[in-house]
Amino acid sequence: MITLILLNIKTAQATEPVILADTAILIEASTGRVIYEKNADVPRPPASMTKMMTCILGLENLTKRTLVPISETAAYAEDNTFYWTPGDVIQADELMLGMMMVSDNGAAVAIAQAVAGSISDFTYLMNQRAYELGCTNTNFANPNGLPNENHYSTARDMAKIAMYGMSVPDFRDIVSMQKAIIHWRSPAEKWSEAENTNELLETYDGMTGIKTGWTRAAGGCLAASAIRGNIELIAIIMHSIDNHTRFDDAKKLLDYGFNSVKMTRTINKDRVEKVVFVRNGKNAIVHVRPLEDLNFPLLKDEDPKKLKVSYELPKVVDASIKEGQIIGKANLKYDGKILTSIPLTAEEKVEKGFSIGSKLVGLMEPVISIAQNVLIAFFA
Repeated sequence: MITLILLNIKTAQATEPVILADTAILIEASTGRVIYEKNADVPRPPASMTKMMTCILGLENLTKRTLVPISETAAYAEDNTFYWTPGDVIQADELMLGMMMVSDNGAAVAIAQAVAGSISDFTYLMNQRAYELGCTNTNFANPNGLPNENHYSTARDMAKIAMYGMSVPDFRDIVSMQKAIIHWRSPAEKWSEAENTNELLETYDGMTGIKTGWTRAAGGCLAASAIRGNIELIAIIMHSIDNHTRFDDAKKLLDYGFNSVKMTRTINKDRVEKVVFVRNGKNAIVHVRPLEDLNFPLLKDEDPKKLKVSYELPKVVDASIKEGQIIGKANLKYDGKILTSIPLTAEEKVEKGFSIGSKLVGLMEPVISIAQNVLIAFFA
């Protein structure tokens, strides 16, 4: 995954939208670049946007066919939609559909118990995962977002969670569903219709997800993503004044983003190849390439000529080297400042051993920078 270092490189743009919600952020989904923000680091209750993290952990720890029993705690959770009965059994993928589409709180409890055995143990996993994703001002106290004074996040942190979730194909499939039928495994004859609470899936061109949220304390919340052409954006709305303006705010942000952003190809992995010398190996060199292509979102008034790529690679590495091993990184800079980095990985393995070329590399290492081009031509 791309490592993003957020810098303020914004230049004058079209008038930013007027957002009624207290906090909001708009990012480009592949890099996380911030396009717009408003009070994005102010902690707020995330309401049912919490379930994005519950879904991520469910997908990471359960198979689609895992059978999940509905406990009394899950069955009697506040604001359940599916009228669970203790002892019901639901397949994990159906349960996550219900949780994400209609925001069923009991489904989130059932997933939490299936993953970790208890809600407290699951919230520990939630907070650990949030930290791993770079969230710096988030604390989860439950799996569903029901009010709790120790349950909070920020628009910026929610965007990081949403960005990761949308990189997972099964997560993306779930949050893009408009309608589905939820089937019980026991009792087998029980089923229920589900219709996504994200009304933008039907009304906004290119909408791909993600999750609504609402409590009296949190106000209207929404994680909304949309794709047009080669640009995908994620908007986070928190503490909107009512259930409806969150959708209006998200549309304004997405429209602003699509009118302001252009994707610029900066690295084509098939056209970049570097060479690193190997000591104590059966081969004297290893070829490295970028792990992935890199397209970077520029705002329309930013100059693509200011985008430059630099490479951080050691001159010499030790064998043994595995195919795909990270050897260095490529840095993308705008006006001299690093924006993002992607790994440079070995194209082939180099086993530890002896070769004349590798021995020569060891002997010439003190002056290898001077003789680099000659050696590369010799070993090619």
